[in-house]
Amino acid sequence: MKKVQKMIFPKDFLWGTATSSYQVEGNNSNTDWWEWEKAGKTKEKSGVACDYYKRFKTDHNFLTELNCNVYRLSFEWARIEPKEGEFSFKSIQNYREILQDLKDRNIKTVVTFWHWTSPIWFQKNYGFHKKLSVEIFSRYVKKITEEMGDLIDIFVIFNEPMVPLGQGFLSGDFPPGFKNPFKFIKALNHIVASYKETYKIIHKIKPDAQVGITYLYNWYEAQGLGFLLKAINRMAKWYRIDLLGNKIKGYQDYIGIDYYRLGKIKFNWRNIKIDSKNQIYFGFTIEEDKNNLMKWIAYPKGIYKVLKEAKKKHNLPIYITENGVPTDTGLDDEARIIFIQEHLKFAHQAIAEGVDVRGYFHWSLLDNFEWLYGYQPRFGLIEIDYKTLVRKPRKSFYQYAKICQENAVEIEL
Repeated sequence: MKKVQKMIFPKDFLWGTATSSYQVEGNNSNTDWWEWEKAGKTKEKSGVACDYYKRFKTDHNFLTELNCNVYRLSFEWARIEPKEGEFSFKSIQNYREILQDLKDRNIKTVVTFWHWTSPIWFQKNYGFHKKLSVEIFSRYVKKITEEMGDLIDIFVIFNEPMVPLGQGFLSGDFPPGFKNPFKFIKALNHIVASYKETYKIIHKIKPDAQVGITYLYNWYEAQGLGFLLKAINRMAKWYRIDLLGNKIKGYQDYIGIDYYRLGKIKFNWRNIKIDSKNQIYFGFTIEEDKNNLMKWIAYPKGIYKVLKEAKKKHNLPIYITENGVPTDTGLDDEARIIFIQEHLKFAHQAIAEGVDVRGYFHWSLLDNFEWLYGYQPRFGLIEIDYKTLVRKPRKSFYQYAKICQENAVEIEL
């Protein structure tokens, strides 16, 4: 008979799931990403996606069934400000209804203001590589906070900004499609300035707000490079985390960690180029797991390592704002169940050693549009039939509901 250990999490721990507006709402036709799709730059077009924008109450019923006490979502800037300086009352009201519905269910709200997409007019006339972007973005955040701040519990200003910065200004695979290191540096500095300014704006309107940013905080290791091992690790971390994070020191009320995988770095001098689709960066490549849909290598212990590292560097409250695995299975997704259990085991170990982790958000509630990869990767606790938009909870849905209800995870020894 197998022995089972029950790991109990701290009282008031937040259990939730996460989504982003562009990936689930559907028909976000006023964005730079929609234009990117029309230009044939993605595997598929997002189209109606999951139609969350209209079906949010149905999806919130699933949150209730999951026993979630928190939900992370994002607002689509292009809906809220469809034309420069003109805010849509209708869209603001719809987002207020979404937030109010969550509040009525006693579900806390975590809202991301920028999850990689911008209005077409912003990208065309400004873009983060231009100085005026700071003023334009700050105006948008101020409007949201004034109109909806009373219904927001935790504010996320930018989601993983280094990803779209690198993809959009170095590799050219994301909008705006530049391959220009000078524009990259400008965009980085303007995102930093935007973050600091909006941090102050939010706190002026809502002094007790929790305001922060999320980092893609994967764990990196280098193979076959001998004495260069530590240098490569530091370089990867410096680019993903510290390059931006060091510039906003003192302007974070918490640390948001998005953790997915292990990056095993190798070097091939014959591949001195940038090809982010194939994970090649100036000769450095990421080893692949051929059995994973997106070639990602799962590494549960890595979440323990990054939590300890974040504690040492920042000593702030931490939220695991994203953690999930891409599959192409149906409703019987045993691999996702194991993924969740193993990562929570190591998160629990970090908490037991004094790391102030306050919440866990599984990515994602629903299958959704996965950017350049289209609809093939399935991240959802709930399966979506993209032809009918019928939702069907997976086996992992019910296992995660048990974890949320019991505030504990059971691990077989």
